[in-house]
Amino acid sequence: MIQYIKKHFLPGLLGLILICLSISACGSPAKVLSSVAMLKEQHDFDTYTQTLFVQEMKENTLNLHYTLANPEEFGIKSHKISLGSYSEEKSDASASFLENMSASLLGFHYDSLNTKQKLTYDILKDYCEKQLCISSLYYYNEPLRPTTGVQSELPVLLAEYAFYNPCDVTDYLSLLTCIEDYFHQIAAFERKKAEKGLFMSPEAANTVIDACETFAIDPETNFLIDTFDTRIDELDGISDEKKALYKKQNRSLVENVVVPAYENLADSLIELKSSGNNTAGLSHYPQGKSYYEYLVRSNTGSAKSIRELQKHTERQRNLDIDALHNLLSKNPDLLQVQNPKIATEEPEAILDHLLDAMQADFYPAADSSYEVNYIHESLEDTLAPAFYLTAPIDNISHNMIYLNRSSNYTGIQLFTTLAHEGFPGHLYQTTGTYQAGLAPVRALFSYPGYTEGWATYVEMLSYRYAGLDEDLTEVLMHNQSALLSLYASIDMGIHYDGWLFADAVSFLKGFGITDQGTIRRIYDLIVTEPSHYLKYYIGYLEFLDLKEYAKTRFAEDYSDRAFHQAVIRIGPAPFSILKNYLPHFYSPES
Repeated sequence: MIQYIKKHFLPGLLGLILICLSISACGSPAKVLSSVAMLKEQHDFDTYTQTLFVQEMKENTLNLHYTLANPEEFGIKSHKISLGSYSEEKSDASASFLENMSASLLGFHYDSLNTKQKLTYDILKDYCEKQLCISSLYYYNEPLRPTTGVQSELPVLLAEYAFYNPCDVTDYLSLLTCIEDYFHQIAAFERKKAEKGLFMSPEAANTVIDACETFAIDPETNFLIDTFDTRIDELDGISDEKKALYKKQNRSLVENVVVPAYENLADSLIELKSSGNNTAGLSHYPQGKSYYEYLVRSNTGSAKSIRELQKHTERQRNLDIDALHNLLSKNPDLLQVQNPKIATEEPEAILDHLLDAMQADFYPAADSSYEVNYIHESLEDTLAPAFYLTAPIDNISHNMIYLNRSSNYTGIQLFTTLAHEGFPGHLYQTTGTYQAGLAPVRALFSYPGYTEGWATYVEMLSYRYAGLDEDLTEVLMHNQSALLSLYASIDMGIHYDGWLFADAVSFLKGFGITDQGTIRRIYDLIVTEPSHYLKYYIGYLEFLDLKEYAKTRFAEDYSDRAFHQAVIRIGPAPFSILKNYLPHFYSPES
């Protein structure tokens, strides 16, 4: 269940290193400012971060469009059409820019900022430190990950590119013309990786090649043609003649630019695939463990070391397994219930039920709307079972939840998946955070440990909303948590400890999992998606820890509703920052 959020995925997806700041931990020398001077400092800080936000938005058309429905209201009246740049030169320039920004920010007086500004400041500082620390490991990055790579995500983002006005149509058509050059840059990057001995494994390359070739089958019926036609037909303010012209232009671009770009990318990978000789994860590369440590910090938001995370994962797994043993010893028949049926299989009805059932534990959702759609069949094999596509920060009613029919989710699996993506998961968290008034600049930064950790945490809670037997609910919840812990342990075992396939087989055998085909699929997926499962599971564990801290910190004033609301109001951030700011945003229920 991958969360598709433009602000989180597009930087990695499109190779664009976002503008962020390296900030001195202490800021300016301590001094006491007058109230007038403090207000000016706060105003200057807002102006500064707003300038950064606008500048970044102008650099990438997809980032701009998926972040803002009305750019003009943010002072963006013109922008270049671009997918960004994927090159070592761009990476070097970005690193230099970060260092320059660090010097510029030294003039801000941290203690003069208000609480929300300090939160933004701390997040910018954290983000920048993480990005600068891996500038020398540029070629360890992989834009073509089999499941979450550009070749899979870009078609969905294009198909869901909303047409708010006629200018969006012309921007979209211009954007299609950029794909050929952008894929050419990615192919050049992959050739450099191959020269450095860092190219993906042949198995991973074959998966990406298959995805590209599948997308390119039957250009005349490509789904980017039908989805474009539907959006054009629904757009007001242009004539039928103009709509017909746009449809003709789009068809020509899809058939003669977009599809050939995918074919050329596949051809490039076919030439390179024999150069990938590492089939066993990052730890088998010279600096792979260092890069993995960066990925884990970035994707989980946890400050713990890998060893600490391994112990934490094992400890929680043991708690879940003990709980399972106790429940099943009382009622062995529960073991036979794998995927119990629920009252309805209609996604919208399930979401309505969740929205009502969650009221005891969560404040009411923001006033917004959503749509449930299905992934196009040409992308089913390479995309997740479900994902959520966020609303722009200035239009929280444009929410999309996608389901993958090939996953065949039914019963409680479908129920908890929709809780993860919708209420009280990604949709609830995102719209609630927007409603809380985050600074726009924070839309640029990715903290998937927060977003996926939240969605996994509430997914576990949602078992209790399904109307099942209480003991069965607990069995299903603890079982899901334990399964996720296995993936997390394998992830860290492969990419940090150098596990080979035989090691994964031995590990899973201890939990009664022995089917070699299943284990091979798990192993190969984790090899190609390092730290992917950790953002779900470690993020989940960090929320459990944060909840325990809140119970101790607020004692008789603690409630789940108040805790959840404080987390929503703080928004995506590393967990150390969430913990520091929780007392500032926590409001006990009256």
